[in-house]
Amino acid sequence: MKQADVIIIGGGAAGFFTAINAAEKNPKLKIVILERGKEVLTKVKVSGGGRCNVTHAEFLPKELTQNYPRGEKELLGPFHTFMTGDTIEWFEKRGVELKIEEDGRMFPVSDSSKTIIDCFLSETKRLGVEVLLSQSVKTIQKETNYFTINTATDVFSAEKIVVATGSNPKIWQLLESLGHTVVAAVPSLFTFNIKDGRIIDLPGLSTEASVKVLDKKGKMVLESNGPLLITHWGMSGPAILKLSAWGARILEPLKYNFNIEVNWLNALSEKDVLDSLKELKAFQGKQTIFKYAQFDLPKRLWQSIVKASGIDDRLTWAEATRKNLQNIANQLTAAIFQVNGKSTFKEEFVTAGGVDLKEINFKTFESRICQNLYFAGEVLNIDAITGGFNFQSAWTGGFIVSQNL
Repeated sequence: MKQADVIIIGGGAAGFFTAINAAEKNPKLKIVILERGKEVLTKVKVSGGGRCNVTHAEFLPKELTQNYPRGEKELLGPFHTFMTGDTIEWFEKRGVELKIEEDGRMFPVSDSSKTIIDCFLSETKRLGVEVLLSQSVKTIQKETNYFTINTATDVFSAEKIVVATGSNPKIWQLLESLGHTVVAAVPSLFTFNIKDGRIIDLPGLSTEASVKVLDKKGKMVLESNGPLLITHWGMSGPAILKLSAWGARILEPLKYNFNIEVNWLNALSEKDVLDSLKELKAFQGKQTIFKYAQFDLPKRLWQSIVKASGIDDRLTWAEATRKNLQNIANQLTAAIFQVNGKSTFKEEFVTAGGVDLKEINFKTFESRICQNLYFAGEVLNIDAITGGFNFQSAWTGGFIVSQNL
């Protein structure tokens, strides 16, 4: 049997961050990371398209928590302990400089996730943290003063363990055997599959929009706004991804078949738009409706909307009937699209689900059910929208765990 003071299950972002900080605070601790795969930090490697979206430039704890559909309330205290600014400083101290992009996402200046991986690997080596690969955990048993962990090849024991395995159903089962409740996982960050003549020729087009998810009676159940990206398979972009995150539990029982209402003009109401269209009829009478885009919309989108409103390519504003104007206003501010299914957003498969948050002490990230059992990262029922927020909660959790080991 191999013995350690602390065993960390999971060689991902949260596991490494916990190990490094714990070893730095207490160099005497024997810390072992058990990773089931043949390599560590695989999610870090592909994050942000291989650039690693380390965190987000949001420096107020309350504002930061609003990016977490699950975990918003629980993370407020922890963010007062370790926050975005602390993350930036932590990496800078270790020679990794971060930069802020226009949308607030933060990446290493190198634009390569390898920089983050190399930093973690050199720190674990420097601090004497043992990293073991191909160690798939089969059982976790709680004895009186220690835990026994059986892997496919070895048996380990430690006084304290940290579970940082992300969304791993097998580990969730083992945690249930220790008395924990696990909230079933459902996909959280995904794009909407939509086959519709109005957008079929517009892949790659992006514009600011407001989007509502409608129930069967046509009532709004969720709303979001921001950049909307039209893709070959439907719609994506922050406006859609926010809906998918906040609606994770609502959309799953619908089997991802539902209607959305898109306002291509974001905040403008149908009445505001109708008034503007009447002005165009009065003052731009000779102009062809189809030819010139209005409301600063991309030309291809405008022309698609005009076509969908049943208007002939040659019709001028002066010739437009009241019904024509009403149709355009409706297509601009309340266009209904049918969603049939979802697709994973890039390679970032995020789920909502995990260990029930009521069973965790968020001052320490220790289990309330089982003493000396700690958690960090997405093994908990915490998830965020895209933009570096999932990593920030992993850094915060890992840091607080390391202070309490």
